[in-house]
Amino acid sequence: MYRSVARATSVTFVAWLAMAPAATAGTIVGRVSYLGAPPPPRRIQMTADPECDRMNPTGIASQTLVIGSDGSLAGVVVSIKSGLDEDVKYAVPASPVFLDQKGCMFVPHVLGIQVGQVLEIKNSDTTMHSVHAAPATGDVFNTPMPMINQVIKKKFNARDIAVRIKCDVHPWMSAYVAVVEHPFFAVSSNDGSYAIENIPAGTYTVEAWHETLGIRTSASVKIGDDRLAKLDFSFVGN
Repeated sequence: MYRSVARATSVTFVAWLAMAPAATAGTIVGRVSYLGAPPPPRRIQMTADPECDRMNPTGIASQTLVIGSDGSLAGVVVSIKSGLDEDVKYAVPASPVFLDQKGCMFVPHVLGIQVGQVLEIKNSDTTMHSVHAAPATGDVFNTPMPMINQVIKKKFNARDIAVRIKCDVHPWMSAYVAVVEHPFFAVSSNDGSYAIENIPAGTYTVEAWHETLGIRTSASVKIGDDRLAKLDFSFVGN
């Protein structure tokens, strides 16, 4: 139930001088905000599994909408959508990205990864989980993980923002993996901030994605003589 890009879009851009040559790579920094009164926080009860309930006897806050008291919005994937040199192929990082199953929740709830990079998934719980994903490429997997400290490794072979991972044993468990073909992406933190570093000089369109609030797309952002650019995104609730 994503809203259209054109609706309720608020994007601001400010750039300022940094004393460096134009050929030097730059950084985009910014903050993601939620406009308006946030909905009441929702707590997840885990009584369906006694082991999960034991670990979270009062329930746990849903990670779908993480909004700070100042309106900051966490869990938003910000990535360069267009403007990069299409002939450049970016090396896949050798180090994996980690996703844990801890306290009967996926941790973190939202993460980013490059195409072809290893996603290492661990079960830190003493109860059984399953890891079920259906990427746009059709490389569906559904792997049971019955043992504590069990680890599996997966890869995604095409851009997909974002792949939903769920647990068929515990229906409240979900995570989102943004699969990007380059390294120029970030996920907003609890204070709404993000930073995308080492961007080549050029003019770019930047996209922000949230699992329920949809997509926002920026105006042109230029990395040149000004090595540091500020780009803020705002979302309005459904």
